[in-house]
Amino acid sequence: MTSSEHEHISVMLDESVEMLVTNESGQYVDGTFGRGGHTRLVLSKLRDGKLLGFDKDPVAIEFGRKLEAEDSRFEIVQDSFANMLDHIPAVFGTEKIDGIMMDLGVSSPQLDDAERGFSFMNDGPLDMRMNPDQGMSAAEWIAVAAEKEIADVMYQYGEERFSRRIAKAICEKRLEAPITTTAQLSKIVAEANPAWEKGKNPATRAFQGIRIYINNELGDLEKGLEVAADSLKVGGRLVVISFHSLEDRIVKRFMKKMSKGPDLPRHLPIQNAHLDIKFKTVGKATKPSKDEVTSNVRSRSAVLRVLERTRD
Repeated sequence: MTSSEHEHISVMLDESVEMLVTNESGQYVDGTFGRGGHTRLVLSKLRDGKLLGFDKDPVAIEFGRKLEAEDSRFEIVQDSFANMLDHIPAVFGTEKIDGIMMDLGVSSPQLDDAERGFSFMNDGPLDMRMNPDQGMSAAEWIAVAAEKEIADVMYQYGEERFSRRIAKAICEKRLEAPITTTAQLSKIVAEANPAWEKGKNPATRAFQGIRIYINNELGDLEKGLEVAADSLKVGGRLVVISFHSLEDRIVKRFMKKMSKGPDLPRHLPIQNAHLDIKFKTVGKATKPSKDEVTSNVRSRSAVLRVLERTRD
């Protein structure tokens, strides 16, 4: 099965688009096009608005090009949403944006396609790059990275408590033979992990950490959130769906900072009016319904958060 044949189910589709689209003649950005689930629903809500999509993945871009041909209100760019300011002026001019969507993490087609190297469940080349034409693959990085660096990556980005033990095993095994497939790495991690979590593959955290590092996912997220907030017009919204605690922590802290200002000592005589706050959060963090989790188990960890610009 080719990657284009894998199905992707957009998480919290209706809830996120309802929060995003407040102006049917507005200008919108989908920072993570994927297979276009959110994009298509946004377009169905627009009368004469416009939508710009971003994705790193070349297969996602193929789907985006087809949608471009179907709907003149849509354009797709192969790049990270962190670089959206490089492309927004060419599409929207100097005008601010009505809404920006970010559906974070790895899509189902990427996980399910063994050739992409994201999954420890299916054997394939150890790649993990969202854009296979850019940067260093996971196999290339594992071949040269220092043991401490490998341990730090798995600990910081995968929250793997046995990262040092696993990194030592990886470095020992790579001396015997190059680690070039997901099955090789998964086996090494499983054998080095002394305490498997019930109901979770022992390679889960290690693979997550390496994938996040290889794609600079958290760095892109931090930059992307800042750029997105700066790009919004008054009343414009930033809608973010995150899938693990590291992502959600960054999103939560960013939206809190933008809507409440920096954390200051209580005794300081500073009122909200002095903090120049220009944003507010909309509603509370939202989780998928029980029905959605039942029909799509990969949605179970998702969290939806919304930030709105209230003034220039």
